[in-house]
Amino acid sequence: MMEGTYYKEWSAVLDREMEFKVYGHGGVPVLALPARGGRFYDWENNGMPDAAARLLHEGKIQLFCADSIDGESLLAGNETSRRRAEMQEKYFVYLTGELAARIAELNAPERKEKPLIWCVGVDTGAYQAVQCRLRRPRTFAGAMGLSGLYDMGRFLGSAEDDLVLRSSPLAALRKNGICDRNVLSKAEENSLLLCVGQGGYEGDALADTQALADTLSEVGFPCHLEVWGGDVSHDWYWWGKEFGMFAERLFG
Repeated sequence: MMEGTYYKEWSAVLDREMEFKVYGHGGVPVLALPARGGRFYDWENNGMPDAAARLLHEGKIQLFCADSIDGESLLAGNETSRRRAEMQEKYFVYLTGELAARIAELNAPERKEKPLIWCVGVDTGAYQAVQCRLRRPRTFAGAMGLSGLYDMGRFLGSAEDDLVLRSSPLAALRKNGICDRNVLSKAEENSLLLCVGQGGYEGDALADTQALADTLSEVGFPCHLEVWGGDVSHDWYWWGKEFGMFAERLFG
């Protein structure tokens, strides 16, 4: 198992300490997001850094595994839809503001220009990764969404609320002013990679991933979609294979 460097730092946005772990010593910075309700250590515990071990050892990429606050946002069933959306938006600001700035400091402390960050996520972490790319394309160069859940109606309710809309890519993509259309319309197809299987527990992810790919096509934003076979289930074993393959393709 690959060893990383552990950090626990104060977030002014979230008003608490947030944990993350870093693997590798340089290269393209990649922000990694856990599955729903997950923690920063889930990536290590499930062998995800090992799936890209060569790239990490050779300084091609540096992996930053973030924590989640899903229990207070997407999964906070006892809270109002507005409150869940408020916490999701705060988490988005933490990722794209505070943590992104910290990633730049740790990845390239002597560079005058901040490096562009890639992001990757699994399950609801794929949604978080795609949100970073779609809403902050000048900070995030690209995203990989693996078995993603992108219909936020199941977590946040109706997109009629302004914050729920911003947190719902399937709805927000059709609204002007939420995504940077000038940047995204000129992007390459491989700057947004979506992958899903057709096996066990992939039903919702398969439907959501196809819906996102269709919506992106409708609004003119390029993406690359791969639908894997009926043996590919909704679990870390396959996410490791997908991440390793895409990482080699992009950064190898």
